[in-house]
Amino acid sequence: MPRHEEKICPRCQARFECKVGSINLCQCQTVRLTDEERAYIQSRFDDCLCANCLLELKKEYNQHQFEEKVRRVYAFYNLNPPFQN
Repeated sequence: MPRHEEKICPRCQARFECKVGSINLCQCQTVRLTDEERAYIQSRFDDCLCANCLLELKKEYNQHQFEEKVRRVYAFYNLNPPFQN
């Protein structure tokens, strides 16, 4: 019998249904994550998140990665990056 459970997202407090017993039907499966994105999220949260927060954290991770690449290029040319840490 599939296990479904009502959860509260630890990031935004939204209620959602976790379908760990039918993981392919779970709302989290709508967000595709790389191993690096998954590790970034797991380093911050211990429990399931709603799909909206997963998507926002995916974007946040990729924004951080982009900014780090820009910082390295600017540092190479001894310039100040266009944004703060």
